[in-house]
Amino acid sequence: MTHVFDPTMLREYDIRGVVGDTLSDADAYAIGRSFATLVMRAGGRRIAVGYDGRLSSPMLAEALVRGINDAGVDALNVGLGPTPMLYYAASTQDVDGGIQITGSHNPPDYNGFKMVLQGRPFFGADIQRIGTIAAAGDWESGEGAAERIDIVDAYVDRLVEGFAGGAFRIGWDAGNGAAGTVIEKLTARLPGEHHLLFTDIDGHFPNHHPDPTEEKNLADLRKLVAEKSLDFGVAFDGDGDRIGAIDGQGRVIWGDQLLQVYAAALLHEHPGATVIADVKASQALFDRVAELGGVPLMWKTGHSLIKAKMKETGSPLAGEMSGHIFFADRYFGFDDAPYAAVRLIEAATKLGQSVTELRGAMPPMVNTPEMRFQVDESRKFAIVDEVLDRLAASGAQVDRTDGARVKTDDGWWLLRASNTQDVLVARAEAQDEAALERLIAAIDEQLAQSGVVRGPQAAH
Repeated sequence: MTHVFDPTMLREYDIRGVVGDTLSDADAYAIGRSFATLVMRAGGRRIAVGYDGRLSSPMLAEALVRGINDAGVDALNVGLGPTPMLYYAASTQDVDGGIQITGSHNPPDYNGFKMVLQGRPFFGADIQRIGTIAAAGDWESGEGAAERIDIVDAYVDRLVEGFAGGAFRIGWDAGNGAAGTVIEKLTARLPGEHHLLFTDIDGHFPNHHPDPTEEKNLADLRKLVAEKSLDFGVAFDGDGDRIGAIDGQGRVIWGDQLLQVYAAALLHEHPGATVIADVKASQALFDRVAELGGVPLMWKTGHSLIKAKMKETGSPLAGEMSGHIFFADRYFGFDDAPYAAVRLIEAATKLGQSVTELRGAMPPMVNTPEMRFQVDESRKFAIVDEVLDRLAASGAQVDRTDGARVKTDDGWWLLRASNTQDVLVARAEAQDEAALERLIAAIDEQLAQSGVVRGPQAAH
């Protein structure tokens, strides 16, 4: 018995596909059996399983558990909840790994799998091994047991453990995603006044798409904050591992701006600590961390890559433009948006300013959003390499951490290849609009020399 996955499914950070097209229950079974085989060969015997609120998730969970059990490994099913709840289970229960079934912030017909193995991120070559084992049918065999436990209340208890924040008036938009029940229980345990939107978990996502990094998806939260004159608002993606936020004036607080707030609070207690952000983050963040006495570290985009770098450097705090925020300070080091919301309350309390004041004190930067455009999969990395070669020949000031981040007198621009899609990602930041236009023109000129035109915005 062997299994071959659709070639588009095995990605850098997770496994993902379109249900009924590239993803079926047979894939879920093969993933479960292959992952369990790896766990068993590493000396493990038990895997935690969780799933999000998508319509296909229970079906995929059933097949996944069957695959785990047929490899002779036990499955601990923690049920419906956000991805960080699965990470919490993998960190606190007697298990050797964990799998969350989730389509994250993708359209409703998508679903996928995020994994951890023995306390570390499972990505890149690890995921390719799943494909290799399945294609060869190189599976362990046995009879594992399946057990179901409810850890929602224990997880929420952990979110508020040691809470030292004040009472604020806050709007919460769960976007009908998997964090809905957790947000209801969490806000009931926090001081202040809380107004909740779309906490019913519904895989149709009837109100808006659950991706808080797109400003259009914050419209309902912005309206709520304005109508109720709330202090600020937070929003969550489909599986609850990414946070979005707006201040009391309705201004978006992007991922790198949230990191500035968290860093200011954290570096009081951990002077000299390393704070990690991905290459898409504003220069203002790196400058602010240094000004606060921290050590700013620019690293590659991707939640698995960031988590691995945190372990390597001992960093207590990291984050991405995309809203993945990681606290190893007083927490487990994984990306957890409900916990990031709790820490935002604490940070404002500790710093003695409102979230609106903290957002307003940030230097005004003129920048683009993340510009994502489709290119041929076989060309995406080659294009970036060609750009890097031309920049090197011209003597440009380039950071090669993840693609090309180019510093000029006008500011900086970035071009990198997505690890998960047939997409190039660009971003630019300057002191004024004229300088920004020159930076964007520089990106377009480099693309043109590689025979590419920056097209319409591609979806995540």
